[in-house]
Amino acid sequence: MNKIANTNYDVNSLIKERWSARAFSDKNISDELLNQFIEAASWAASSMNEQPWLYYAAHRGTPAFNQMIEVLMPGNQTWAKEAAVLLISLARKKFTNGNLNRHYMHDVGAANQNLMLEATANGVLGHLMGGFDVAKTKEVFNLREDLDPVVLIALGYPGSAEQLPAPFNEREVAPRSRKALEEVLVKK
Repeated sequence: MNKIANTNYDVNSLIKERWSARAFSDKNISDELLNQFIEAASWAASSMNEQPWLYYAAHRGTPAFNQMIEVLMPGNQTWAKEAAVLLISLARKKFTNGNLNRHYMHDVGAANQNLMLEATANGVLGHLMGGFDVAKTKEVFNLREDLDPVVLIALGYPGSAEQLPAPFNEREVAPRSRKALEEVLVKK
């Protein structure tokens, strides 16, 4: 399925092609390709070059993958279980000097976007999910206090909307839209 964004300006094709899929095929993602995605994430800009991101990754069919499914909200469990790979995107809240890094969420978001664009460039789609139990994630994965789970990410090769139950199948084929530029840009 192809859901290229209809933009008003000529933005990069990877940005137009990236979208949050829910339908994934049964094709696996190799460790080499997954490493490529994480390396792309690692080149994101970050405050003081702190690189506060950390990823926990699991391939479909592994115990860690099943644990990641368990921490998702039920609606996300419905379709995410078909992803080839699940990631937990984590953020270190403090700089290595011990001071609070008030930009850690921004920096991890930038890394996640790099990851998603690299995946898109390689024919892999993804879906970032905020619908998960943070406390359960910390417990199940025995996370250190300085790590904050940001999102879970489902990655996979495109599948068919017909494989999804309602309402996810309708969402999969719905047109993409964004707010008008005038709603997100204030020129002074």
